[in-house]
Amino acid sequence: MPKDYYQILGVSKGASDDEIKKAFRRLAHEHHPDKGGDPAKFKDLNEAYQVLSDSKKRQMYDQFGSAAFSAGGGSAYGGEQGPGGPFGGFSGGAGPGFAWDFNNFGGGFQAQDLGDLGDILGDVFGFSAGRRSRAGVRGQDIEVDIELPFKEAAFGGQRELRLYKDAACGKCNGNGAEPGSKLETCQTCHGSGQVRQAQRTIFGTVQTATSCTACHSRGQKPEKICTACQGSGIERREVVLKVEIPPGMDDGEALKITGAGAAAPFGGRTGDLYVRVRVKKDPRFRREGYDIYSTVSVPYSTLTLGGQVTIDTLDGSTEVNVPEGTSPQTDLVLRGLGIPHTRSRSRGNQIVTLAAGTPKRLSREQKEALNKLKEAGL
Repeated sequence: MPKDYYQILGVSKGASDDEIKKAFRRLAHEHHPDKGGDPAKFKDLNEAYQVLSDSKKRQMYDQFGSAAFSAGGGSAYGGEQGPGGPFGGFSGGAGPGFAWDFNNFGGGFQAQDLGDLGDILGDVFGFSAGRRSRAGVRGQDIEVDIELPFKEAAFGGQRELRLYKDAACGKCNGNGAEPGSKLETCQTCHGSGQVRQAQRTIFGTVQTATSCTACHSRGQKPEKICTACQGSGIERREVVLKVEIPPGMDDGEALKITGAGAAAPFGGRTGDLYVRVRVKKDPRFRREGYDIYSTVSVPYSTLTLGGQVTIDTLDGSTEVNVPEGTSPQTDLVLRGLGIPHTRSRSRGNQIVTLAAGTPKRLSREQKEALNKLKEAGL
């Protein structure tokens, strides 16, 4: 009888790879025979996952259905697949005698050969697939905050950071060996960094690969361990870093420096450093994207008759012409005087609002002149 693999996993036909994986992981735990589940149901789940998690098999299934994978069925490519189609060698039965035979995999199988399925089965059976455990220990990421003046954040610069962190041992340079001694091949894993072991499961004998604890997955051991770090290769100390701040950094943005975080013991991968920028406010400027905004007070006579006004910019003070008859609150656009773009040489603009300046105190002459203008209808 044709099988609906999507229905077996409880997902839609348009389900993503991640949705399929999550569905199988959940149902495999629920129906695992060792947990009191139905062996036949568990077999169907595994069969469905192996088809739908493989893009080529999934495409073939969507076109021809489960018949393309049935025992003795014709191949979707026009030939005979042989017993079991792509799953030749699977056999199963309900009840205590349930077993799967993976003979076609050449004397059992290794968990790491199954990709994501190996990870999932590792969760079910309680072992760790080699490809995950081989990754080793990774150092911690570090995040620091730095405060920059508005102008420095705009144009970038260099900052010196002092961090107290796990770093490579200064005595052995991080290899864990006492200076003058050498690194030897680990006799436990024979230099592979992994220890292989066989475990009997309902699938038969499963070959697993775990991290070698004798050499911490390095494949080598110090002939004589470093007395400063006790062979770990790291020590806690102050490190001085010079950090280049790129132009255009905005408040709250973080700069990632790969490999500048905490060192990992026994040759593991160093973590990353995240430098989060806090930008001091500047009373003269307000930033929006790569544009900056400012306001300048202009005498009413200059707005009416025209003239020049001095404006502060990121590049210093500059003189700007104010056309005759300019209305208050008019915006002038100073092109290319804004924030430099982070990934290009272009810059935003500076938008300057011309506000009418109203003096709080006037001399007698100024008042008389204003009264004459008022009488003249101005």
